[in-house]
Amino acid sequence: MAKLVIVDDHPIVREGLAVQIATESDLTLCGEAEDSVGALRLIKTNHPDLVLVDIALRNSNGLDLIRRIREHVDDIYVLVWSMYPENLYAERALRAGAHGYLNKAQPTTQVLVAIRRVLAGKIFVSGEAADDLLHTVIGDRARERSPIERLSNRELEAFELMGQGLSTESIASKMHVSRKTIETYRARMKEKLGVKNLPELMQRAVQWALGNGEHTNS
Repeated sequence: MAKLVIVDDHPIVREGLAVQIATESDLTLCGEAEDSVGALRLIKTNHPDLVLVDIALRNSNGLDLIRRIREHVDDIYVLVWSMYPENLYAERALRAGAHGYLNKAQPTTQVLVAIRRVLAGKIFVSGEAADDLLHTVIGDRARERSPIERLSNRELEAFELMGQGLSTESIASKMHVSRKTIETYRARMKEKLGVKNLPELMQRAVQWALGNGEHTNS
């Protein structure tokens, strides 16, 4: 029986998936966490076979958690399950060390399919995400990357937090960096997104968060 840990800062989401897992004879839930600290503690204590991770976590970021898991253990599978779009996050998650990416818009039964595929040692992404990844691998210039895709992981994280309405100080605190670093990220964002000033950048961030974001400030 494979042991699973769910890392998601929404209790209702965790409870719903836990109920589904409880009906499966080959899967068992050995822990739930809402942030990186709790997740790493559970992994150390319970040694799960697979960790199901959201991108947006309480006081942390799923991509950072995946990298931290990889720094400590290399025999645990990681599957990302998030509302954030696959075309923007699937490749980032796989590069961080995940074994699959699934959007939460998919039915719960598809989560079970993804879990079993990853436990079998295979990579799981949707057909569309797989096409994007193949284009990246072969260097196909026909698929032009969007301006948002050009942002680094940390720039994108700061961009998301701006869209949630967080102040510079709050963003710096949440990302565990200095205010100056956030200002540097913003300068790079403006260049990559082709915006002229901070108000325009903030407007773009809010629009993106409303269209793609999963969380309000938590």
